[in-house]
Amino acid sequence: MTDWCNSDTGEAVYRSLDAIKNLRIRVSIKRVTTTTTLSQQLQQRVLSQQDGGVIELVPLTSQAQPGDNEEDVVAGWQEKLFSQYEMELFQNETACQSPLDRQYHKEVTALTKTKGRQNRRIFTYTDYDRYTNCHPLQQLGSNLLNTNKTKPTFLAERMASVRHRRQDRRTMDSSFPKSKIINWEPSDEFKRNSHEVNNVMQTMHVMGDLGPPGRLGQKENEFLLFTVKTDGNGTIIVKPDFNKDKEPYKIATTGTNKEIWHLNIENVSAVMKSEEKEREQHLYKDLYVRHREFPISLIGQDFEMPPAGVLRYLMNGEIVSAKGFEYDHLYVHFIMELPNNWSSLPMQSHSGVTHTSRTKSLGKDNVAYFCYPFTFEAFYMSEKESEESGPQWPVLYFKVLSLDSWQRYRTEGYGYLLFPCTPGKHTLTCHTWRPLQTGTVSALRRFFIGGSPELEDLSYVRIPGHFKGERLSRFGFCTQTSGSVTFNLHCIQQSRTFVDSTRARRRRQNTFDQAQGFNHQDTLLSTMEAFQRARRKMQEVRESLPIDFIASVSQIQI
Repeated sequence: MTDWCNSDTGEAVYRSLDAIKNLRIRVSIKRVTTTTTLSQQLQQRVLSQQDGGVIELVPLTSQAQPGDNEEDVVAGWQEKLFSQYEMELFQNETACQSPLDRQYHKEVTALTKTKGRQNRRIFTYTDYDRYTNCHPLQQLGSNLLNTNKTKPTFLAERMASVRHRRQDRRTMDSSFPKSKIINWEPSDEFKRNSHEVNNVMQTMHVMGDLGPPGRLGQKENEFLLFTVKTDGNGTIIVKPDFNKDKEPYKIATTGTNKEIWHLNIENVSAVMKSEEKEREQHLYKDLYVRHREFPISLIGQDFEMPPAGVLRYLMNGEIVSAKGFEYDHLYVHFIMELPNNWSSLPMQSHSGVTHTSRTKSLGKDNVAYFCYPFTFEAFYMSEKESEESGPQWPVLYFKVLSLDSWQRYRTEGYGYLLFPCTPGKHTLTCHTWRPLQTGTVSALRRFFIGGSPELEDLSYVRIPGHFKGERLSRFGFCTQTSGSVTFNLHCIQQSRTFVDSTRARRRRQNTFDQAQGFNHQDTLLSTMEAFQRARRKMQEVRESLPIDFIASVSQIQI
């Protein structure tokens, strides 16, 4: 009997876009006892003998009531089917402790007064029942025979007695100190009380009362037949899986009267018609269109554009790292300079200072990583006199300094960065230098008490702003090469001129295409007119010739 029974009792996961309330499951059980099978085989053997008398063997289960040997029930999602034990329990109003128990009392009383309970052995535990997460219920799955003998893990044994999150919603304890959110030395009791799974799934159990006939309603005869779990994202987990034309599952009861039952599980949910599917697809399309139009209604379709004749320059920059400097604990101080015809917003900051970073050795260089972001926005208004030479781009001046434990700082290097004139991403590495004062006293002062020669004007790194001459001489100025600083720049340029030039280019292309099409059309018309003129001339010549001449010409051709 074991050979033709399904032993695969693992979980199966399904995805459904339909509402879970439309799920319908057919669960059927059938008793297959050893006594019944043996009596049927003996009866067939006796009947096959011709010379012997007929002996009628009656199975022991033939005197049972209808529904004791087999039952077929169709249950919906979270549909409550009462067991014999619950019918006897909820009939007494004094046993009701919660509002759910009192609701069950009303339903049981109504069933008793009307047609009564339709199911006998198959019943359900919904997600709201207090039996759903009890420890004995979790162990009933072992009665479903499986060839793979697995042992529950330590976490599964611990979590078996933890109540469902829906039944035990606890808020954060306000007495717990907020400054001690992380417990670095947790005790065993703290681990046991705090180790709860954040489970937001709803569960439904289909149970079976597999007790002997006449002894229904005993808790020790309840067996877990089928489990359904689902979340709000359309995931449905069933255990065991639907039979799907496979052999039935086999359940063996315990105790002195060991019996074997067959279990069949089938999905009998209503299939959606083609008209309903099309209607649902149209509804989804309308919903997606509304979701797409909602942000547009909040933001608007008009793209923000600068005024005519103004170039908007937006740069999202990042000071990535600095390497090759003499001392540790580096930080960068930077400032932006706007040339003529450039302006910025009043609240725009033109300078900034990074945090102090400790260097780390990478190969032969000491690298300090900052990853310091900054944003700069500027506007350029062109003038007619300067259109031929082009705009002068803003400049970022910076200096690298070091700070020691005595709060002494030293200037490590100066550098500058010219804003890129093309939009897009740019990774630039700028090399630096620092002023050098010759002599041993200057070196000792720099080492012991900090401080070093500094520039009063950072623009002297490139071209000073107050310089008006043609040649800048730095003869006699001593410097020393220092490290380098790496920048990541993302530049955006916006102007109405770009849009107008694009439109003009498209307009020229369309005009060229139309003109080319008109040329082809004119050529075709002129060819047709010439053909019509030649044809008319041939007809006129033919009509002017005599009939005898035309006949003689025809005879010659023949």
